[in-house]
Amino acid sequence: MDEPMAGPPPGCPAHGTGPGGLRRLYGPDAQDLAGLYEKLRAEHGAVAPVLLHNDVPIWMVLGHGENLHMISNPSVYTRDSRIWTPLLDGTAGPDHPLMPLITWQPICSHAEGDEHQRLRGSVMGAMSTINSRDLRRHISHWTQELVNHFCHRGTADLVSQFAEHLPMAVLCEILGMPEEYDDRMVQATRDLLKGTETAIASNEYVMSVLMRLTVRRRAEPAEDFTSHLINHPAGLTDEEVGQHLRVVLLAAYEATANLLANVLRVVLTDPGFRAQLNGGQMTVPQAVEQSLWNEPPFSNVLGYFAKQDTELGGQRIRKGDGLLLGMAAGNVDPHVRPDLKANMMGNRSHLAFGGGPHECPGQDIGRAIADVGVDALLKRLPDVQLAVDEDDLAWTASISSRHLAELPVVFAPASPQDVMERPGVSEVPRPRPDWDTSDPSLEATPVPRPTIDLPEPPAADPATGPEHRLGAWQRFVRWWRGY
Repeated sequence: MDEPMAGPPPGCPAHGTGPGGLRRLYGPDAQDLAGLYEKLRAEHGAVAPVLLHNDVPIWMVLGHGENLHMISNPSVYTRDSRIWTPLLDGTAGPDHPLMPLITWQPICSHAEGDEHQRLRGSVMGAMSTINSRDLRRHISHWTQELVNHFCHRGTADLVSQFAEHLPMAVLCEILGMPEEYDDRMVQATRDLLKGTETAIASNEYVMSVLMRLTVRRRAEPAEDFTSHLINHPAGLTDEEVGQHLRVVLLAAYEATANLLANVLRVVLTDPGFRAQLNGGQMTVPQAVEQSLWNEPPFSNVLGYFAKQDTELGGQRIRKGDGLLLGMAAGNVDPHVRPDLKANMMGNRSHLAFGGGPHECPGQDIGRAIADVGVDALLKRLPDVQLAVDEDDLAWTASISSRHLAELPVVFAPASPQDVMERPGVSEVPRPRPDWDTSDPSLEATPVPRPTIDLPEPPAADPATGPEHRLGAWQRFVRWWRGY
């Protein structure tokens, strides 16, 4: 084996690169991934060769059009990693930190043809049983309960105390395991997406929870997503059920946690943005879409794999090569966004949820949680303001996402509100191609609910800000659009 070459001196153009002079998407030299994408675009164009953890080679797709071409051509690109050359030759071994995201699984997002249709049909059938009014009640209930934990203090961290918890609480309700919602489930789900040394162990914990749920619902069906998935005519095995529960949980949770934090950050830091929201020129759903352009919840998706020799973005792609779906880089492609400050409201051609046959399954649940959650929080805390300078906000980044570390805020202390009874799903499930988000009746009897211990932020002086006028609501015009 060749001896490792001595690293280049500081200041050298090659400093921080790996074998072959390729740039790494991990480690200390990849702290500013947004800046790295632009360096790669300048050096290589729309598609660039890069290195994953352990210096495993892969292609980074940076162009908006090139990303769309890749995800819309299943005859050329597949999500089945079993043809990936580094996996076949052992370069990417079973202990690779990103293996939970790369390894082939018996799920529709990795399947093709008739098998894809069978698996997707079961998921979509279970999705059709989710009552949109009940979903809205779940979101409202948990928003009020989470805000009740800190509203009397006049200070909070809206990342650790709200954005990271609301999606998990709602998803545990939907899946039929509200008792599993706790800090450990939140942290394990976040950790397995980061490619850390503990990612594999975190994935095992999450899967153990989901497989216990599968076994329990197989024996004792209920009116929840998991039971309907199990009882679908497609006849999924327990392993297939558990893996699809994982897909729904990860796709909806991580995307929504980041989306919530990003929308709240913009509302709190951009006076013009908040003024439009308060003045009625923009609704919360429109604010969400703008955020999906500027800060997509997932930066990249691992991965797509070439089924044959081909060409993309001027690069020669060989059979077995891996490619990263670059949402963050594609959303700022100068060919589609020459002016990054331009208003993108009404334009849903962003890459935040992917596209093609494997488009993100959880996007409409994610949108609902962000829309209802942000609106409800701003109504409870209309004078909420950022407690620090915007420049002092810290971020953590991984190859999968860029995550706001904390969002400290201050507001006039308020009394906790009564939390209404947790709703159930409809007794007679029925398909709902269009979501009805008209105001539901919330008449119910309050019941005690299990609580969780959330971290207390340091004390801060309450501050007041401009009044917040209630926002309007739009109808959702589509349900899950599939994979």
